[in-house]
Amino acid sequence: MTHKSSSQSVDKKVVARIYGKGRGWAFSPSDFVDLGSREAIYTALHRLERKGTIRRVLRGIYDYPRYSELLRETLGPDIDEVARALARKSGWRIQPSGAAALNLVGLSTQVPGRFVYRSDGPSRSFEVGKTTLAFRQGALKEAGFRYPESGVIVQALKALGEDRITDDTIEQLRAWVPEVRRAAVEKDTRKATGWVYATVRRICEERTDG
Repeated sequence: MTHKSSSQSVDKKVVARIYGKGRGWAFSPSDFVDLGSREAIYTALHRLERKGTIRRVLRGIYDYPRYSELLRETLGPDIDEVARALARKSGWRIQPSGAAALNLVGLSTQVPGRFVYRSDGPSRSFEVGKTTLAFRQGALKEAGFRYPESGVIVQALKALGEDRITDDTIEQLRAWVPEVRRAAVEKDTRKATGWVYATVRRICEERTDG
């Protein structure tokens, strides 16, 4: 295989992975290390950025931009995706703070200028457009979830409090959790606090009222 055909092959694999993850996905070159050499990965990402397929969000972090048909414009980066891309790149475990989780699931009407995540890595802050993404070193509680939706929903419920859970809250959270992921999230959160898990079960239960 020639060098040119080899680089084209890496390009195709990189593009396929990005498209497969879907719009909004944020990533770093380390998310493609299994596809080729470091140089080939960097070259592929540089080409895609130049074409406008992907966008550089931070140094070493890109995203596949979301587009709003309604607004007919490209949307800003998904902060949670950027946080997770940074965590994967650096080998950190992270967990959204209660306020960040409430915003992510749509239970907070405020658009924060600052998203805070707990992390087992160093305390760091990044500017993502007009938003500050802050990681604060500290003990992670209930961080061993397999799916990102599990951690977000548990933190959101704890921040909201048991006495503020309403039928509307349940419906809103049910709409937020992808249907294909609900059974997995229910199983994933079984070790959460009693009332939190009971609420997750209500959110993820199968609907029988067609």
